[in-house]
Amino acid sequence: MKILGLAGYSGSGKTTLVVRLLPELRRRGLVVSTLKHTHHSVSVDQAGDASRALRDAGATDVVVATRQMWVLLHEHRDAPEPSLAELAARMTPVDLLLVEGFKQRPHEKIEVHRPATGAPLLCTDDPLVIAVASDAPLAGLRPPVLDLDDIPAIAEFIVERCRPKLT
Repeated sequence: MKILGLAGYSGSGKTTLVVRLLPELRRRGLVVSTLKHTHHSVSVDQAGDASRALRDAGATDVVVATRQMWVLLHEHRDAPEPSLAELAARMTPVDLLLVEGFKQRPHEKIEVHRPATGAPLLCTDDPLVIAVASDAPLAGLRPPVLDLDDIPAIAEFIVERCRPKLT
């Protein structure tokens, strides 16, 4: 399973890019999963739901299963946050795992950068950034710069970059 990150600062459009890329990558025949890491507090189960009640009651893992999908909720309690490798190992093997976040981890990544946010570029200090997807021209960078709105071109870059690991 090839792991490719989409990294950038908050507000750069990482999630939007992943949502736009998924149909294009699937159209090209790839089976793709995603893993999102965030420093923000999130909850996929809502107050009043059975899953929340079971979690709040002390269950370490809660699985919610329907005819359309299943979801595994896992509470860390006092355990440390799992690594990317530990999380990926729990997932169904696919052609490509797009990882959003984990920008400091050692895997290849496409940086999502919007100069208007004022955030610095990651690629200047991270040799594992293989491309920068931006909504503005950026000159003089080591990795290639891709137009953030050209989803077919970004998908083609991913397919070409990952091809040896996909076969």
